[in-house]
Amino acid sequence: MTDMLDRAVALDDADPLAGFRDRFLPGDVVSYLDGNSLGRPLRATAELMDEFIHRQWGGRLIRGWTDGWLEWPLRLGDRLGTVALGAAPGQVVVADSTTVLLYKLARAAVDARPGRRRVVLDTDNFPTDRYVLEGIAAERGLELVWVDTDPDTGIHPAQVSAAVDERTALVLFSHVAYRSGWLADAAAITAIAHDAGALAMWDLSHSVGSVPMRLDEWGVDVAVGCTYKYLNGGPGAPAFAYLRADLQAELRQPIWGWMGHRASFEMGPVHEFAPGVRALLSGTPPILAMVPLHANLDVLSEAGIDAVRAKSELLTGYVVDFADRWLAPLGVRLATSRDPAARGGHVTLSRPGFEQVLEPLWAAGVIPDFRHPDGIRVGPAPLSTGFVEVHQGLSRLRDLLEKADGEATLA
Repeated sequence: MTDMLDRAVALDDADPLAGFRDRFLPGDVVSYLDGNSLGRPLRATAELMDEFIHRQWGGRLIRGWTDGWLEWPLRLGDRLGTVALGAAPGQVVVADSTTVLLYKLARAAVDARPGRRRVVLDTDNFPTDRYVLEGIAAERGLELVWVDTDPDTGIHPAQVSAAVDERTALVLFSHVAYRSGWLADAAAITAIAHDAGALAMWDLSHSVGSVPMRLDEWGVDVAVGCTYKYLNGGPGAPAFAYLRADLQAELRQPIWGWMGHRASFEMGPVHEFAPGVRALLSGTPPILAMVPLHANLDVLSEAGIDAVRAKSELLTGYVVDFADRWLAPLGVRLATSRDPAARGGHVTLSRPGFEQVLEPLWAAGVIPDFRHPDGIRVGPAPLSTGFVEVHQGLSRLRDLLEKADGEATLA
């Protein structure tokens, strides 16, 4: 494996983003390969949290709301839209969880297309997306139209064309498939939905902060995503929602709370929607949980999403090449596209019995994750992960597989 190690060293030496790795808190792991599930914390995040607790929360107390906290959902939303989503200001809000925001926007979308009773989704989308739409269908008497997608790839425009018609209210897909890392053609699929008169919704959880997006340019109607993967927002960090400007007066989310009111502190007798994207808010914003996003958007803005994507393609390409050379002879199958333009920021490797490998990998300080039935996901986050670190992790995986195969042979 010396040639692959030499290549990793050379790639690290040539990496224009290498300096960003030092901005993350060091951990006690050898190789962290799960940035696609939970990003590492920044050093600046720890400093911001301390400052917030001692000075803003501890010092200003309730006055912090009028100091600016009330505007954080929109201010952070605008920054996120500019830095990562290709969205003009006034269309993104940070609040709630991905599941809650998905429900709000999907319900609003189907209600905005009365008379259309079908919702199109795919069989291998993330469970929350499927479950939420099942609930909405039961609630509103809708029909779910399932597109059968290959778990090794994902949704294709031709499949969407065959599934939508004049009865379709909404289509919902993931921009990057959670299992395989398949990168969908969001622009083409959105256009197909629009040609049928339907609205297009995207789950951006596995692409935001890793893959450049142009939501305004693509004509996306609504979108949601989490902030704790490539945006390093921390466990359970609040999600975000995108609602295109020209739809904001038409789509009305169903959870009417005081923060989405036009004048929250009037405490009026009936609900009146706030103008613009603020109407997507319901309850009190999770201000403490938003603190890390300030630091993470600073770093992403400095690095540039296009540079992040370029390194991501190199990282995942390195994983593919290592797997071809050193893991395929051990029965490991690539369950992700070889085309860098068709994959997001992670690679899935498949082999029967892989679930038993996860615990010894973690014990050895190598941290990927596992997805049923037999996939290990390798998600090297471009800002916090180097190529030698990836080599160390995959080398340990190879060692474990060789040992397991040897023991099986001896038995």
